[in-house]
Amino acid sequence: MHPTAIWSDVAAMQAFARDRSFAHLIVAGPDGPIAAHAPLSVADDGAIRFHLARTNPIAKHLDGGRLLAIVGGADFYVSPDWYAAKDSVPTWNYVAVEIEGIARRLTDAELVAQLDGLSAEHEARLVPKAPWTKDKMPEGRFDAMTKAIFGFAVDAPEWRGIRKLSQNKNAADRAGVIAALETTHPDHAALVAEARA
Repeated sequence: MHPTAIWSDVAAMQAFARDRSFAHLIVAGPDGPIAAHAPLSVADDGAIRFHLARTNPIAKHLDGGRLLAIVGGADFYVSPDWYAAKDSVPTWNYVAVEIEGIARRLTDAELVAQLDGLSAEHEARLVPKAPWTKDKMPEGRFDAMTKAIFGFAVDAPEWRGIRKLSQNKNAADRAGVIAALETTHPDHAALVAEARA
């Protein structure tokens, strides 16, 4: 990995993970790695919270276990034809954050707070739609459904990030990548243009 691709701005990584709000979760099980996929909340202090079905195979290995949560962003192929230099090979550009730490199971009250906060955050993104809340559910239904899930937190995680966006290329090569992407994926072109060498 080229050193310029290492992302060290923890606040920016947390904002990225908060915006994406979905993670791939990995723990070591007795027979090897176990993965799950879940919506994720990021607190102002960088702690993360998520929930899973109690029947999810990973759930029994989380409380007290070391967790790796991966939040992915844009990823895309880069053709060597886009570079000014003609001695290159194809590559892949991407943005990703890894969050690692010891997981703990949430209390029932913490789980409800996590669910309420996650819903409120995402319902706010749907304005002008009136927000959904659990109060719209029939009495007792929300409580019954929460009995089918566990909530977890990593209270003091380590944050690592990668923004591999052609920063290792010279200005002419980067300009070629940006020009090519502008015709097919303008959002990816903007990411490359914003990345600093």
